Amino acid sequence: MTGSFEMGFCVLAAPEIIVGAVVVAGVVVVGFAISEALEAYEKRGRPQVRPPPTLPVPETRPVPEAWPVPETRPVPEVKPVPVTKPAPPKPLPQKRPKPEPKGPDFPPVGPTEVTERERRRRCEPIPVPHEGKDDAHNKCADQFPPNRYPGMDVLVDGVSFDALQVGVRVLWEIKTHQFDTYPDFIRRREIEKELEQMIRERTAAAACGYDFVVGVSTQAHKDALLEADSSLDVVVTGCKR
Repeated sequence: MTGSFEMGFCVLAAPEIIVGAVVVAGVVVVGFAISEALEAYEKRGRPQVRPPPTLPVPETRPVPEAWPVPETRPVPEVKPVPVTKPAPPKPLPQKRPKPEPKGPDFPPVGPTEVTERERRRRCEPIPVPHEGKDDAHNKCADQFPPNRYPGMDVLVDGVSFDALQVGVRVLWEIKTHQFDTYPDFIRRREIEKELEQMIRERTAAAACGYDFVVGVSTQAHKDALLEADSSLDVVVTGCKR
């Protein structure tokens, strides 16, 4: 009786004690309930998390030996090329004055009167003795044209002619050999030789204002000359040897 009274007195005297005890008791109950719930959860089992599959490890092959590295040689030192100074230009040789042209191809430059006087002097007919010793030829040359200077040839501009016809400005070349009696080969050779001579004589005669005529003994000789050069002036003299 006394005990109950004391306890009731304590509750009445200190009600907060009763409240604290209740709180503590509640906390204990709640904690116990949580603990049991955790145990039951563990018993049911947690969802198992499967680990990821293990992939096979690839076979490790031995690393092949590396190719031998070529030996590196030192690069030779490049020496600078010495700069060569250009050689000084050689002095040009002094040109010598050109000589004045001389000769017939380069007539001297001078007054017209001198040139005309020189031309007249060269074209003046100069009698000279007959070159050949063929009497029949010389007789024909003196008589047929007839010759202004009997027994003489005539030089005009340095070229010899058999005769200068009397009274006219005509220079003659006389041929008296018997052309008809020659073989064909000799005829051809004779015509070639005579043409060279006659062209030279005709050119000199024309330069000095003369005509040029060829006299031959036969018609066959005349025909052969005209066949070779139809521009020639050829006559038949009929002179005999």
